[in-house]
Amino acid sequence: MTTALNRPARLNRSLLALLAILLGGAAAFLVLAARGRIPNLDARAPLVPGQDLPPQWVLIVAVAAAIVVGLLCLRWLAAQLIPHAKPVTARWAIHNDTGGHTQLDTSGAAAPLAEEVAELPGVTGASATLGGRRSAPVLSLVIDTEPDADISSIRREIGSRLLPRLRGAVDLDELPTAIEFRVTSHTASRVS
Repeated sequence: MTTALNRPARLNRSLLALLAILLGGAAAFLVLAARGRIPNLDARAPLVPGQDLPPQWVLIVAVAAAIVVGLLCLRWLAAQLIPHAKPVTARWAIHNDTGGHTQLDTSGAAAPLAEEVAELPGVTGASATLGGRRSAPVLSLVIDTEPDADISSIRREIGSRLLPRLRGAVDLDELPTAIEFRVTSHTASRVS
């Protein structure tokens, strides 16, 4: 899967790694401080000497830092709860010269691919979105399959027959594609 389509996973890994480093460092510091291993730090000394309040700027910085951390937490939570966005569709200029120009609506270009994928054996439904700029296109496929569907044959069929046809239709040499398979509990309807 391309990293452009999987920003929440990249954000998760980064935040979890940062959190693990911070918690590990804090735990090591607390263990060393409690055992008296840190020089110039008395394990029995009060945390804050005296009873005076800190200067006003310290409180303002603490509140600002808490707000920033809270907003980052909300952003992370939104990335978890909101389904990943499909690539933004656009209009591509396919042909442009003195005789006229041809524009392609990328949302309409991907619809026939989704219909063909939905007709493959073991597939119960499919959606496709062709997005990005013409110079950097991205195709996102979401495929619902039966529990016993042969995923490898579906991928093989898409890669060998369906994607080359779409690339030829939109006149692209390369088309980065992200495919998400969702296994459903119901079976595809069959026409006899």
